[in-house]
Amino acid sequence: MLIFTRAHHKLFALETALFFITICFFLTFITTGCKTTKQNISRSGLDSTLVFTPDKTYTSMRIPALVITQKGTLLAFCEGRIGTASDWADMDLLMRRSTNGGKTWEPHVIIAAKKTGEPTSNATPIVDKDGTIHLLYQRDYARAYYTFSKDDGKTWSKAADITYAFDAFKPEYDWKVLAPGPGHSIQLKNGRLLVPVWLSNPAKMLPRRSHAPSCIATIYSDDLGHTWKRGAIIADNNPDFKNPSETMAIQLKDGRVMVNIRNVTEKHRRGLSYSKDGISGWSKPVFDEELFEPVCMATITRLPEKLGGGMLFINPDSRDIPKYPRKNLTARISNDEGQSWPVKKVIDTGTSGYSDVAVGADGTIYCLYETNSNPGRNFNYSLVLKRFSLNWLTGTSKK
Repeated sequence: MLIFTRAHHKLFALETALFFITICFFLTFITTGCKTTKQNISRSGLDSTLVFTPDKTYTSMRIPALVITQKGTLLAFCEGRIGTASDWADMDLLMRRSTNGGKTWEPHVIIAAKKTGEPTSNATPIVDKDGTIHLLYQRDYARAYYTFSKDDGKTWSKAADITYAFDAFKPEYDWKVLAPGPGHSIQLKNGRLLVPVWLSNPAKMLPRRSHAPSCIATIYSDDLGHTWKRGAIIADNNPDFKNPSETMAIQLKDGRVMVNIRNVTEKHRRGLSYSKDGISGWSKPVFDEELFEPVCMATITRLPEKLGGGMLFINPDSRDIPKYPRKNLTARISNDEGQSWPVKKVIDTGTSGYSDVAVGADGTIYCLYETNSNPGRNFNYSLVLKRFSLNWLTGTSKK
């Protein structure tokens, strides 16, 4: 039997006190350390998450599309290219979901599985006002498909073949190659679903169908995706505006639609065209002198009204780099409907290609873009998500 004296009790009390002091010190250190880490991240202005990266199955992850649902879920899409990084590789169309602002991501799911010899690509999602997510994509650059999700991207409908909307162009333009988007598209204020598309009618078909010469147009749905129709051709290849292709649309505050157009004209500037309804009466394309064109897909979106309602444009701005590589991913802000772009900031000075952007209800800006994860191998792309605020972009805050 143990007998505790008063001295024993004092010693026990002292040891207990020292134990709790040690524990409190340890917890304080850990908490302080965590806060310091977060502060260091926020001081950088950006934080990054790797969303898609090559693995044993996929050689290259390319062609991002990004939307944020009505419930605040981020949906990221890309092409998982198999065996090669070529546009003509076998590939799965992939998607990942994030319900915490891109900090963590659910495992990828295959939206459209590979078919040998038929590249499956150009994810073009639209978030509907009622919460439906609509998605268009292509197979073999010869057929277009449409699917939708009613449960925040958890499940998707059986894909419907909507090539008939593209076939309606054939009497005017006998295309051999078709593609929607890529990148997010839009629903207009009147409910119309609008998707920019590009078409190509190459003279030679072997060994693969060329993506040039090309023209651009829109297809649309006025019944929430049940049926699709063609719009007018916006621009065809000509000496003054060469091979327009990947295009993104935005609705202006006055209701008109503006499209921002990739092209290969020696001027190296993005093209612009306008329509009152997004499907007809397009203006002759003009060049935006402030928006550099390295010959690469670009993204554009509208900021929420509480953030000023301006336009946000992102692409690789390599005007000061020899040979204009896809580097120096840069974000720009216009507060006068694209007439000028006085605010700009570099997101990534390194290798960067295609990108897409979404803006959360809290004003957080999310940019998903291609970057080369292995500089020793061309086009060995991963897709990275960067998060930042408008204040960081405008230079009014480091966060």
